[in-house]
Amino acid sequence: MAIEAKKRRFDYARWAPLIALVILFVVSCAISADFRSVRNWTNILRQVSYTGIIALGMTFVIASGGIDLSVGSMTALVGGVAILTLNRVGDGQTAVVAAAGAALLCGAAAGLLNGLVTVKGRIAPFIVTLGTMSVFRSVALYIAQAGEFRAESEAYHEIGTGYALGLPVPALVFLGLAIVFHVILNNTRYGRYVLAVGASEDVARYSAIRVGLVKCVTYVISGISVGVTALLVSSRLNSISSSSEGVMYELDAIAAVVIGGTSMSGGKATVFGTVIGAVILGIINNMLVMMEVSPYLQGTVKGAVIITAVLLQYRRTRGRG
Repeated sequence: MAIEAKKRRFDYARWAPLIALVILFVVSCAISADFRSVRNWTNILRQVSYTGIIALGMTFVIASGGIDLSVGSMTALVGGVAILTLNRVGDGQTAVVAAAGAALLCGAAAGLLNGLVTVKGRIAPFIVTLGTMSVFRSVALYIAQAGEFRAESEAYHEIGTGYALGLPVPALVFLGLAIVFHVILNNTRYGRYVLAVGASEDVARYSAIRVGLVKCVTYVISGISVGVTALLVSSRLNSISSSSEGVMYELDAIAAVVIGGTSMSGGKATVFGTVIGAVILGIINNMLVMMEVSPYLQGTVKGAVIITAVLLQYRRTRGRG
């Protein structure tokens, strides 16, 4: 009977992000009439989709026990490469396809660089991606001469500003990738390997898992996610800034992952939790703006949310131990 009662006990830790989202949504609706507008909701979805897509890739990296601080700078560089490719090929759908391909390939290559240096060099991922964060930004600044990458293509512009099924295209891409990444993480051998590596590299290695390859691929996935975001961001305004684009993206992505329930120590991850975490951050940012909170203090709120989420994770882990 005791065992059956334990099985029936509601898992608050598992559903905590969703409960927090529902409470935050209800409170926000009660506080602001503007928040309740459909236009505002679609705007929130559009805004969170950019860092949310990056957070989906970051989920794999963190689940494997790593971290990627270079995603913001990578976004500026990859977006610049996409626009340069677009301008080189010309206008029309062919140019758009070429730009999309360039963004994905460049993102994957940048992610592969992070993975190879981390695995082959046996250097802490924090140090590696801190270094490549500077490298990617520097290269973007050099190519653009510290200015903007500019494009003039209506077909390209429609990617970032278009709507489908009543939702912004970036939001649909975000939700679609979330489904794909959920399946990869939870229903494939590779997904199980990622969690096994994050839980214990030594045990995974003794189980004949190619730890280096698994970790390297997680950074490639992260790079591809950045490529998708760079494509959407650069197409929205037909331009991308080499100096300011992507700044603090890494913080938002990591925050979404942690708030969603993925363990910073690796071995435990949830893709849909990351989606919820991204939306929670989006609602918080939206409400701070509506309440006219100083933009200089908004980072304080975001930082407090991250610290609280990590602290709750630590307390749950310690309690189980």
